[in-house]
Amino acid sequence: MWRTASGVRIPATTCIKIDPDMSAEQPNTDEDGDEDIRYFVRIGQADLDGTKSVERSLTGMNGIGRRAARVIADEADIDRTATLGRLEDDEIDAIVELVEDFGDQVPDWLTNRRRDFYTGETTHETGNDLEMSRRHDINRAWPEGARPADQVHGPYRGVHRRQRRGHQGRGRRGGG
Repeated sequence: MWRTASGVRIPATTCIKIDPDMSAEQPNTDEDGDEDIRYFVRIGQADLDGTKSVERSLTGMNGIGRRAARVIADEADIDRTATLGRLEDDEIDAIVELVEDFGDQVPDWLTNRRRDFYTGETTHETGNDLEMSRRHDINRAWPEGARPADQVHGPYRGVHRRQRRGHQGRGRRGGG
């Protein structure tokens, strides 16, 4: 098995085609070759890898995990194992619409921003909006008027020092 840089597995038997009638001047062009694939697909604020499956590529966005990617692919009526770069424009537009309106399409327990502290709304944020919300929540945990550099013992609520710097805190898989 061969692997490309993006992790796509290619069987060794399909990598080399030896045709005795083909000369060195005429390269092999398959009908189902890579000329129609988009290597990067822009959805929202993220450039997704077009060589991976739909489900795996969508997890490259901040705020979209494996479960959300599966729900989006199923709601768009797209095979989740299909390569993202080979999809038609209308299928990609359907994915974009579902990503933008994901919070309205799914139950509240599947969203990442339930009962916001200030607005009370339940939304699902992706991209830079999610990063700003996380940073704002971490800063809100600090006492009124205290800055992280002024505070010796840390915040009243449990915000790990690594979370303040944008790293993983206490062995969790996520970013904060």
